Amino acid sequence: MKNYKFTINGNKYSVEVGDIDNNVVNVEVNGSAYKVELDTEIKTPVKIKPVVQVATPKAAAATPTASVKSAPAAATAAGSTLKSPLPGTILDVFCKEGDSVKAGQRLFLLEAMKMENNIDAEKDGVIKEVRVHRSDSVMEGDVLVVFE
Repeated sequence: MKNYKFTINGNKYSVEVGDIDNNVVNVEVNGSAYKVELDTEIKTPVKIKPVVQVATPKAAAATPTASVKSAPAAATAAGSTLKSPLPGTILDVFCKEGDSVKAGQRLFLLEAMKMENNIDAEKDGVIKEVRVHRSDSVMEGDVLVVFE
């Protein structure tokens, strides 16, 4: 449920918007329940669940850390890329241009939805370009690194 507080013409209203079933919404205004019919049907978005593997906990870690599978590597003229699997903030970068990396090696630490997520290399390769830095905000699908 979502709660809202409105003031209309000096009158205060506490509104709770509840479940939506087809085009009918359950709404409670100042404790009175109403069924509100919408002109058009609201389509509920499809929820996509990321694949999360919990890493072994460290004694000094303040927040949980997870290993997240990144978006599939995309082929480019220069090679392949590693993309962000989730929108978030880059907390740390563990690679630089020219580094040789192995599959499963941690390349980035990404904070998304108040969780720290390891972004690992999907395959062995050499890093041609690192496109993000510490504290950068990224969206899902943004290229993080380009491989040769």
